[in-house]
Amino acid sequence: MPRGAVGRYLVLAVALATATAVARANTAVEPAPRDAAWIKRHEAFVQIAKAGGVDVLFLGDSITDFWRNRGNAVWDKYYGDMHAANFGINADRTQHVLWRMDHGELDGLHPKVVVLMIGTNNTGVERNRITPRNTTTEAIEGVTAVVRELRAKLPDAKILLLAIFPRGKKGDPQRAQVRDINAALAGLDDGRYIRFLDIGPKFLAPDGTLSTAIMPDLLHPSLKGYEIWAEAIREPLAQLLK
Repeated sequence: MPRGAVGRYLVLAVALATATAVARANTAVEPAPRDAAWIKRHEAFVQIAKAGGVDVLFLGDSITDFWRNRGNAVWDKYYGDMHAANFGINADRTQHVLWRMDHGELDGLHPKVVVLMIGTNNTGVERNRITPRNTTTEAIEGVTAVVRELRAKLPDAKILLLAIFPRGKKGDPQRAQVRDINAALAGLDDGRYIRFLDIGPKFLAPDGTLSTAIMPDLLHPSLKGYEIWAEAIREPLAQLLK
């Protein structure tokens, strides 16, 4: 091969290797903000954090966020007198929670327990129904990064790490991806500061189907679903608060 051709070949090889590395970058572990409305909600959480006085912090995506509407009555019943705060934002992924934590949402907080569930929006595909969001491994790394950041920023807090809730119809590939992610996340339980808890089976019928009475859209709990959630973590949360 002529010397000039060798040079061009090497340049091409380096370019391809670089493109491959970029393509494989794990977005789930790279902190990222969203739109202006999202920033406004984040800033409101920062102000809550600055005020302090939070003993139980719920952190996550829309499933946590919707305690404010679908699950409001259950929230008041179980957490109304627990100095609890809800830092859930609809459609968040691990990278968005990482950004929020890096930009003041934990500053000034000294919660006894953080109830964390994040990662469902890292599964499946984008709205074009073609582009994968994250692989199972990437999503695991994303949730793990959130847990590590919580441990670093809130070293005295206990973390109740909830398995991602089951979603979709029985046999849905996304349901299987969630199951595999949860199996790996169980390994983060250290018996001291991090407790992993999978309450997913409580939402399912014996045959594995997910009722629309519990999750109307097969993703977000109804009022009944939030009651199941609250009751399922009642004792574990009480133990971590001791």
